[in-house]
Amino acid sequence: PIKTASVQSLALNNTISASGLVTTENQANYGFKIGGIISRIYVEEGQFFKKGQLLASLDETEINAGLNQTDLNLKKYERDYKRAGNLYKDSVYTLEQLQNTKTGLDIARKQKDAAAFNARYSKIYAAADGYVSKKIASEGEVVGAGSPILAINETSQNNNYLLKVGLTDKEWAAVKVGQKAAVTLDGYPDEKFGAFIFRKSQAADAALGSFQVELKLSLKKSRPAVGMFGKAEIKAEQSEDFIIIPYNSLIEADGNKAFVFIAENNKVKRQPVTINKFENNKVFIKEGLQRTDQIVISNSAYLNEQSTIKIIK
Repeated sequence: PIKTASVQSLALNNTISASGLVTTENQANYGFKIGGIISRIYVEEGQFFKKGQLLASLDETEINAGLNQTDLNLKKYERDYKRAGNLYKDSVYTLEQLQNTKTGLDIARKQKDAAAFNARYSKIYAAADGYVSKKIASEGEVVGAGSPILAINETSQNNNYLLKVGLTDKEWAAVKVGQKAAVTLDGYPDEKFGAFIFRKSQAADAALGSFQVELKLSLKKSRPAVGMFGKAEIKAEQSEDFIIIPYNSLIEADGNKAFVFIAENNKVKRQPVTINKFENNKVFIKEGLQRTDQIVISNSAYLNEQSTIKIIK
């Protein structure tokens, strides 16, 4: 005696589950163009700042001395060139001497421009809205040209937050830029955030061995910390038909392969099936069954293809 059940068919949007860490679209290390002693750092770790805000500055004693020196040098060459011009008119200076004096004046002007440029970049200004993720140096330290002082993450109107997740090669090939996803963050367990695939890496991550995909988050008013753990459900664009059967109808399941018994004319047929996924007490079958099949859901362990069956309700 056995019990049978009809298989169910359902069209489902396939989803890809992945997890990763929150980051922002743009990260940077801010530093000074020239070396010197750090005079002030105006922000702390975790502090938000606006575009154009002064973040840090060098001690200006040496910088101002250099500016004054180039200014005095320029004035000297201006006097020399004026004197050389008068002497040239009086035929005391040759044309070559006048031209050499003019070249010295031009060099002095460029030196002053270079000193003024360096003085401008002895201060660090924010290139965009963001926050300080790490202070690398402190006030009073002597730093070299280009040494990182502040590690920052840009956050433009709260829409620069990303969730970076790792996918398998098949999953990576199945998703497209712009595809929608739903994200939950550990810091906000009761909220579900909208997201879409912003960027796909074209190379596997050497350390993790997975393919990195970045999801741009729609966070509304929330501001998560960089490094916060999140989970994403990426929705496939096309639906796929699945056959659904009860879990207790499976026999000899191994990975995504298994068998079921199909009732046919008082006999049973042992049918191989391919499993897509499990959900509670249901099994989603990818291939191997038809919508008209009657599957055995009881006493499967006692059956073989020579058994004579009696179907009971």
